[in-house]
Amino acid sequence: MEQEKETKWYRLLKLTIARRFNLHLDKADEDEVILSIKKNSDFIGANLWTLIFAIFIASIGLNVNSTAVIIGAMLISPLMGPIMGIGLGIGINDFELVKKGIRNLLVATIISIATSTLYFLITPLHEAQSELLARTTPSVWDVFIAFFGGLAGIVAGTRKEKSNVIPGVAIATALMPPLCTAGYGIAAGHIYYFLGALYLYFINSVFICISTFLIVRFLRFKKKSFEDKAYEKRIGHYIFFIVLITLLPSIYLAYRIVQKSIFESNAQKFVREQFQFKNTQVVNKNYKYNPNSNEIELLLIGYELTKQQIDTIGKRLKNYGLYRTTLNIKQGLNAKQEIDLSQIKASILEDVFKKDSSIQASAPRGQEINAPYPDIAKEIKALYPNLNYYAISDMIIHRADTLPRDTVTMVVANFSRPASSAERSRLNAWLKMRLEVDTVKLVVD
Repeated sequence: MEQEKETKWYRLLKLTIARRFNLHLDKADEDEVILSIKKNSDFIGANLWTLIFAIFIASIGLNVNSTAVIIGAMLISPLMGPIMGIGLGIGINDFELVKKGIRNLLVATIISIATSTLYFLITPLHEAQSELLARTTPSVWDVFIAFFGGLAGIVAGTRKEKSNVIPGVAIATALMPPLCTAGYGIAAGHIYYFLGALYLYFINSVFICISTFLIVRFLRFKKKSFEDKAYEKRIGHYIFFIVLITLLPSIYLAYRIVQKSIFESNAQKFVREQFQFKNTQVVNKNYKYNPNSNEIELLLIGYELTKQQIDTIGKRLKNYGLYRTTLNIKQGLNAKQEIDLSQIKASILEDVFKKDSSIQASAPRGQEINAPYPDIAKEIKALYPNLNYYAISDMIIHRADTLPRDTVTMVVANFSRPASSAERSRLNAWLKMRLEVDTVKLVVD
């Protein structure tokens, strides 16, 4: 009796859960879903003009660094249509729909990049803002967002009653901003911006397509059948190769992104825990990921660490999962006292740091003085890929006359190749705006 009662409750619980998570409830007619997705896959007439207007709006939003404007452009954008069309076509063995989706997506991509390039060529504002720079380096979170966003999008698209899910998916997966960033890369001559933005766009498109395919198969949409079985078999092979060509690179790209994210996370933890010195401070960190050999590059100011200390710290890399990783530390004048401009600049900053340390020591406990400047490492590296390191500090200039002393913000920047005067001027202007200071004293190699 007890066993029968337990079985009854188990069945009831199972039925309740199954009903709660049943995607077949409220499912729209398959023909209506397919027709709707096919219609949204087309880029002719109104859809094409809507795309162009949305690109202009998104480009302006990225140009003036307005999140609200960018979100508005993503709500208008019809780019989801052809991507879901490709996923649906693969799911129901409709090779014509797959070809149509790929063709329309290619047309939409080219038009979007051309439109954004045109805008960034004629705009008077040429500096890359943080919203734009954020679209140049995809992370593992972009993969997850695209995948789960795609799942939400196709689930909403197969319902009888449409909800506000589709606009939300358009905002979350952010297909439009990477295309605008690619256009900026062409207009500004930054090949890394262009490639990074296209990389992010590809990641988003592929994983939305994959999630659409999975839901279509899960809902058991009827596969297209042909009278000519040989032709049907050939179409099946085409579909299989398309899935394979799409899936394998995306798995590899996702793996690389995950590995890079893990390396950067471990490197940050390593630096945070191993470089806790009272009179030495890490002023700049640069993590270089490579599948074969990684590098952690640090710039230190304050009292120099001995070679023994550095070697001891280096041996702890493996404790943080940082195998095949090189630790490169730059500090003060080198052991042979050789003249090196970048090292001398680091030594100048030592004095600034020591003065700051004495101020910190004299401050009451719990009232330490913190630097007011934001972390601009990722932004400045994206703007200037040749930048090796930078350091920021306030300096007090004592004049020889009776005028009062001045406080200026000093920025030391080291590049792998000489920076032109135009680049220095742009960097100086950008630093003043980004750090929100009146005067920047920029010292560049």
